Amino acid sequence: MSRQTTLSDGAQRTLTECANAAERADTLTTERDLLDRAQQHAVDVATEYFPDLPVEAIEWEVSHRRQRSAGATKYDPATDEITISLAWDAFEQHGWEQFSSTVRHELIHAWQYHEFGEADHGRTFTRWTDALDTSQYCERFTSPNWWVICEDCDGRLARYRRSKIVKQPENYSCGNCGGSLRVEEATE
Repeated sequence: MSRQTTLSDGAQRTLTECANAAERADTLTTERDLLDRAQQHAVDVATEYFPDLPVEAIEWEVSHRRQRSAGATKYDPATDEITISLAWDAFEQHGWEQFSSTVRHELIHAWQYHEFGEADHGRTFTRWTDALDTSQYCERFTSPNWWVICEDCDGRLARYRRSKIVKQPENYSCGNCGGSLRVEEATE
């Protein structure tokens, strides 16, 4: 008979782990340090919440290009390989205590891929966000270079690269209302 962990037990443990990690955060100065700490945090969390997830088989990498999300989880269905990519800039901006939430967020996606072969931010994902003290979406950590703005509904999309929609907004329409788009250079 397995012991059932209550939400408050798990949340307290996660908060304690974050507090302990915050004390060690000043030692995270290299990519290897970040990857080692992220992997250990993932092992601790998976042991508690995803015991069937082979967390030791997950590949980890640091990205210096990632601008829109603090992390990403990739899955290769041919090999069942799961790779978690973490944005160095997000870690530097937020520090370990806040960034550890990104690791937990990506771990949910890794579990989804392991269990279902696909991942998203739907109901399966959101049922874990409170338990793992993480959020559905990450906070922006870099400023976009451009804003694509709908002329009709004023919807705004951040753009970091000079993509086709930035170069030729007249060839696209708003996904929400179908309105015309314009591009503005972002100002800090």
